[in-house]
Amino acid sequence: MLELLKIIIITLIPGIELRGSIPAGIAMGVDPLLVFSTALLANIAVIPFAFLGLDLFYELLSKNKLVKKYVERTRRKATPRVQKYGLLGLLLFVAVPLPGTGAYTGVIAAWLFGFDRKKSTTVISLGVITAGLLVLAASVGAVMFVR
Repeated sequence: MLELLKIIIITLIPGIELRGSIPAGIAMGVDPLLVFSTALLANIAVIPFAFLGLDLFYELLSKNKLVKKYVERTRRKATPRVQKYGLLGLLLFVAVPLPGTGAYTGVIAAWLFGFDRKKSTTVISLGVITAGLLVLAASVGAVMFVR
Protein backbone atom coordinates (compact mmCIF):
# COMPACT_ATOMS: atom_id res chain seq x y z
CA MET A 1 0.00 0.00 0.00
CA LEU A 2 2.92 2.36 0.60
CA GLU A 3 3.87 1.91 -3.04
CA LEU A 4 0.41 3.06 -4.15
CA LEU A 5 0.75 6.19 -2.02
CA LYS A 6 4.12 6.86 -3.66
CA ILE A 7 2.51 6.43 -7.09
CA ILE A 8 -0.23 8.92 -6.18
CA ILE A 9 2.26 11.46 -4.83
CA ILE A 10 4.42 11.23 -7.95
CA THR A 11 1.32 11.57 -10.13
CA LEU A 12 0.28 14.76 -8.34
CA ILE A 13 3.58 16.50 -9.11
CA PRO A 14 3.02 18.97 -11.97
CA GLY A 15 5.21 18.22 -14.96
CA ILE A 16 5.77 14.61 -13.91
CA GLU A 17 2.26 13.21 -13.41
CA LEU A 18 1.59 9.69 -14.68
CA ARG A 19 4.43 9.99 -17.17
CA GLY A 20 6.75 9.47 -14.23
CA SER A 21 4.58 7.54 -11.80
CA ILE A 22 3.80 4.63 -14.12
CA PRO A 23 7.45 3.71 -14.80
CA ALA A 24 8.28 4.36 -11.13
CA GLY A 25 5.46 2.12 -9.92
CA ILE A 26 6.43 -0.67 -12.28
CA ALA A 27 10.06 -0.31 -11.14
CA MET A 28 8.81 -0.71 -7.54
CA GLY A 29 7.41 -4.09 -8.55
CA VAL A 30 3.73 -3.14 -8.41
CA ASP A 31 1.41 -4.87 -10.88
CA PRO A 32 1.36 -2.70 -14.05
CA LEU A 33 -2.44 -2.61 -14.25
CA LEU A 34 -2.68 -1.49 -10.62
CA VAL A 35 -0.03 1.16 -11.27
CA PHE A 36 -1.88 2.34 -14.37
CA SER A 37 -5.29 2.54 -12.71
CA THR A 38 -3.92 4.28 -9.59
CA ALA A 39 -1.96 6.85 -11.59
CA LEU A 40 -4.83 7.38 -14.00
CA LEU A 41 -7.39 8.03 -11.26
CA ALA A 42 -5.05 10.39 -9.41
CA ASN A 43 -4.18 12.32 -12.58
CA ILE A 44 -7.81 12.72 -13.64
CA ALA A 45 -8.91 13.63 -10.10
CA VAL A 46 -6.57 16.62 -10.09
CA ILE A 47 -8.26 18.31 -13.09
CA PRO A 48 -11.14 20.07 -11.27
CA PHE A 49 -8.82 21.13 -8.45
CA ALA A 50 -6.38 22.60 -10.99
CA PHE A 51 -9.21 24.66 -12.51
CA LEU A 52 -10.19 25.85 -9.03
CA GLY A 53 -6.59 26.67 -8.19
CA LEU A 54 -6.24 28.72 -11.35
CA ASP A 55 -9.37 30.66 -10.53
CA LEU A 56 -8.06 31.44 -7.06
CA PHE A 57 -4.53 32.17 -8.24
CA TYR A 58 -5.70 34.50 -10.98
CA GLU A 59 -8.09 36.19 -8.59
CA LEU A 60 -5.14 37.09 -6.38
CA LEU A 61 -2.86 38.11 -9.25
CA SER A 62 -5.51 39.93 -11.27
CA LYS A 63 -5.13 42.82 -8.87
CA ASN A 64 -1.75 43.36 -10.54
CA LYS A 65 -2.55 45.30 -13.73
CA LEU A 66 0.52 43.95 -15.54
CA VAL A 67 -0.50 40.31 -14.94
CA LYS A 68 -4.10 40.96 -15.94
CA LYS A 69 -2.98 42.76 -19.11
CA TYR A 70 -0.57 39.91 -20.00
CA VAL A 71 -3.25 37.23 -19.59
CA GLU A 72 -5.79 39.19 -21.61
CA ARG A 73 -3.25 39.92 -24.37
CA THR A 74 -2.16 36.28 -24.52
CA ARG A 75 -5.77 35.16 -24.72
CA ARG A 76 -6.55 37.66 -27.47
CA LYS A 77 -3.50 36.79 -29.58
CA ALA A 78 -3.56 33.03 -29.16
CA THR A 79 -7.28 32.39 -29.43
CA PRO A 80 -7.52 32.53 -33.26
CA ARG A 81 -4.81 29.88 -33.57
CA VAL A 82 -6.21 27.72 -30.79
CA GLN A 83 -9.70 27.89 -32.28
CA LYS A 84 -8.30 26.29 -35.44
CA TYR A 85 -7.74 23.03 -33.56
CA GLY A 86 -9.89 23.64 -30.48
CA LEU A 87 -10.53 20.75 -28.15
CA LEU A 88 -8.90 18.26 -30.53
CA GLY A 89 -5.67 20.22 -30.24
CA LEU A 90 -6.02 20.17 -26.47
CA LEU A 91 -6.57 16.40 -26.51
CA LEU A 92 -3.51 15.78 -28.68
CA PHE A 93 -1.40 18.12 -26.58
CA VAL A 94 -2.26 16.33 -23.33
CA ALA A 95 -1.94 12.88 -24.95
CA VAL A 96 1.71 13.41 -25.90
CA PRO A 97 3.58 11.65 -23.09
CA LEU A 98 6.29 14.24 -22.58
CA PRO A 99 7.03 16.24 -19.44
CA GLY A 100 4.98 19.42 -19.35
CA THR A 101 2.14 18.21 -21.55
CA GLY A 102 -0.14 16.63 -18.97
CA ALA A 103 -3.32 17.43 -17.14
CA TYR A 104 -2.01 20.53 -15.37
CA THR A 105 -0.80 22.14 -18.58
CA GLY A 106 -4.00 21.09 -20.34
CA VAL A 107 -6.03 22.81 -17.63
CA ILE A 108 -3.92 25.96 -17.95
CA ALA A 109 -4.45 25.98 -21.73
CA ALA A 110 -8.20 25.35 -21.42
CA TRP A 111 -8.50 28.05 -18.78
CA LEU A 112 -6.38 30.54 -20.67
CA PHE A 113 -8.32 30.09 -23.90
CA GLY A 114 -11.71 30.06 -22.24
CA PHE A 115 -12.73 26.53 -23.24
CA ASP A 116 -15.87 25.08 -21.68
CA ARG A 117 -14.82 23.37 -18.43
CA LYS A 118 -16.96 20.27 -18.72
CA LYS A 119 -15.81 19.61 -22.28
CA SER A 120 -12.23 20.46 -21.37
CA THR A 121 -12.30 18.10 -18.40
CA THR A 122 -13.51 15.28 -20.64
CA VAL A 123 -10.94 16.05 -23.34
CA ILE A 124 -8.09 16.41 -20.84
CA SER A 125 -9.15 13.12 -19.23
CA LEU A 126 -9.09 11.38 -22.62
CA GLY A 127 -5.64 12.84 -23.23
CA VAL A 128 -4.46 11.57 -19.84
CA ILE A 129 -5.84 8.09 -20.62
CA THR A 130 -4.08 8.07 -24.00
CA ALA A 131 -0.79 9.24 -22.50
CA GLY A 132 -1.15 6.69 -19.70
CA LEU A 133 -1.65 3.84 -22.15
CA LEU A 134 1.38 4.94 -24.16
CA VAL A 135 3.55 5.22 -21.04
CA LEU A 136 2.26 1.87 -19.76
CA ALA A 137 3.06 0.17 -23.08
CA ALA A 138 6.53 1.71 -23.18
CA SER A 139 7.23 0.85 -19.54
CA VAL A 140 6.05 -2.75 -19.80
CA GLY A 141 7.92 -3.11 -23.10
CA ALA A 142 11.11 -1.81 -21.51
CA VAL A 143 10.78 -4.24 -18.59
CA MET A 144 10.21 -7.15 -20.98
CA PHE A 145 13.20 -6.07 -23.07
CA VAL A 146 15.47 -5.99 -20.02
CA ARG A 147 14.37 -9.44 -18.87
